Parts: sequence; structure tokens; C-alpha cells
Amino acid sequence: MTRRADVAVIGGGIVGLAFAWEAARRGRSVVLFEKSPRPVGASVRNFGMVWPIGQLPGDGYARALRSRERWLELRDRAGVWVGECGSLHLAHESDEDAVVREFVAAAGPLGVDCAYLPADEATKRFPAVRPTELRSALYSPTELVVNPPEAIARIPQFLTETYDVVCHFGRAVIGVDMPRLRTAAGENWEADRVFVCSGAEFETLFPDTFASAGLRRCKLQMMKTRPQPQNWRLGPHLAGGLTLCHYKNFEVCRSLPILKARVRETMLEFHRYGIHVMAAQNDRGEVVIGDSHEYDADISPFDKPEIDGLILNYLQDRMVQLPDWTIAARWHGVYAKHPIEPVVFAEPQSRCVVVAATGGAGMTLAFGIARDWWEVNDR
Repeated sequence: MTRRADVAVIGGGIVGLAFAWEAARRGRSVVLFEKSPRPVGASVRNFGMVWPIGQLPGDGYARALRSRERWLELRDRAGVWVGECGSLHLAHESDEDAVVREFVAAAGPLGVDCAYLPADEATKRFPAVRPTELRSALYSPTELVVNPPEAIARIPQFLTETYDVVCHFGRAVIGVDMPRLRTAAGENWEADRVFVCSGAEFETLFPDTFASAGLRRCKLQMMKTRPQPQNWRLGPHLAGGLTLCHYKNFEVCRSLPILKARVRETMLEFHRYGIHVMAAQNDRGEVVIGDSHEYDADISPFDKPEIDGLILNYLQDRMVQLPDWTIAARWHGVYAKHPIEPVVFAEPQSRCVVVAATGGAGMTLAFGIARDWWEVNDR
């Protein structure tokens, strides 16, 4: 027997859920397939940061804000925990301070909501920040925090309860021949549209498309503390000066190459492992800490203790004063990234769309990506 839906989504991570929700809210019948009993990939192995400040001014930033609206809707309609926390980039060196000043000066005309905070104002407003040698901070009010494993588990329930989306977990799709899909369990489905949102694993279904997409695999190492005592709260997301080198939005700053050169020349291990230090706190009080970036042939299944040590030492010495530094868990994630594009679309078959390579910004951009795609292609 062949079953039918208007839309089939392959992949139960944040991108797949975003495309399923956007289709369902437009009145389509939707079936979603996830090969694992529950999502175990990049969508549950991240900070839980919704991070508009890190997106390119213009379309990227606007897309992140649209995605932010969807997260707040999930909070109000689905009971997903979402914290409105904002963010701080902490500047300790003169070249970091120069980038922060320049970015804030450019931000207004670019439509980016942020402010320059002198060190004394930053530490007064946000007591968790370590004051030692702090020069300034870049404050943004737009960032959100979610608890990824719990959010990714709740959203499919919401889609089923609210829109009758059929979610099949532990059900791998092994073949697509539009409009037909075949699962490993021997089931046959037909759909008018298929979205393949399985990260780099779309290589299994469409190896030629993957080979021509120009994607890279990126591994990051992360960890989290046990819940902080006495309901202690971090406040905003914290990022160090190294983060100014990581996100492309800061490339509008002419002072950035000076900072990058110093990091490259004097912080060799940080540069080698692509480390930039960030911290976020979830609803359980756990502080999530990271991360690093190793690519392609440098990726090993075995994590490097020296990377965790570099991250923790930087965070402890420069950024934050935690009541409890006990590390409760360590892990790594792997995601697909394109060297230039913020997201990759491909259509290996008519009306079968691969959506991949959100480059570590899936939690920030997925709902906006799905909304934008449907706005253009809903016909």
C-alpha cells in the first residue's frame, strides 16, 4: 500500500522541523521521517543560542530575526522553554575594543540593534562577567537561549498535536524517486514535495549532488557544567574577543585584520583549532561551553583534551565567574558548512529540495530559511 502526503520531510533536526512546520501552517499535509529514534545530530549538540548578532547585516540579520519570532511563538504556543537573554562580546585587548567600537558605529545604519558598553557599565549590569582587564563589551538584546534536546523533542509533539503532522522516528528513507519515497521498513509514500534536511547525510540519498555541492564537514568540541547552585544565572550569552574573528558580520570592520593577525601570530593553538570561546546557560542552570572548529581530514572521532583545556582556561581567566566549574558532560558535533553560502539548496529531482549546510547556525536561521523558501515557492 502506498500512503500519501502533500509534503514529506526527511530529517528530524531543526531544519527538517522548520520546513515541516512551515508547510503545515500553510495547510499542507506533512509526513516527517527521522532515521534515529530521536534526533542525535548537530541540532541537539549545540549551545542553544539563537544568535542574530552573528549574522551578516541585511538579509542574514533579518532572516535571523524572523526565525527569532518563530521561537517566541513556540514558547507561547508549544511550551518550549525560550529565554530572552541577549549577548555580550567581551573585549580585553585594544584591537578587540577597536573592532567593537567600529562595529557599533556601523551597526545603526546597517539596522543591527547593539550598543557599546564601557567595562564598568558591563560589569555593573552583568555581575557574572569577570572584570579583570576588561576594556569594553558589545551588547545585543536580540539573542535567545533554548535547551536543544528538550526543544527538538517537544516540537514534533507540537506539530502532531496542532497540525496532524505524521512523525516517523526510527524510520530511514532509503530511496527517493519523485513523487515516491521508500523506507527501510518497506513502506511506500508519495508526496508532491520532498525536503531532504538530513545535514551532510543527504550524501547517502544523492551522492552526486553532495559531491558537487562543495561542502565541508566541521567538528566542534563542547562541554557543560552541572547546574549552578542557588539559582545562579549567567545572564546574557557571553562571547570572547576571539569570537570577533569568527563571524562574518564583523568583516565590515577595517580594524578586524589587525585582530586576526595578532591571534594568528600569538595564539597559535587557538588559531590552529579554530577556537572561539562562548558560554550560554539553559533552563536547568547548566552552563554550556565551547567551541572549536576542525575541518575535513583533520576530524577525528577522538576528542582532544587540549582543546577543552584551552577553552576552559580562557573562560575562567578572562570571561566569567562561575560558582561551580564542575564539568558534567563533554561531547562533539559535526555539521556541514559551505565556504561562502549561509545555506545550500539543491534540487536533484523535480520538486525534491535538499536543504543543507546552515554552517552551525541552524538554531538561529532554520525557521527563517523555511519561511523565506515558502514565501517565494508557495505555488
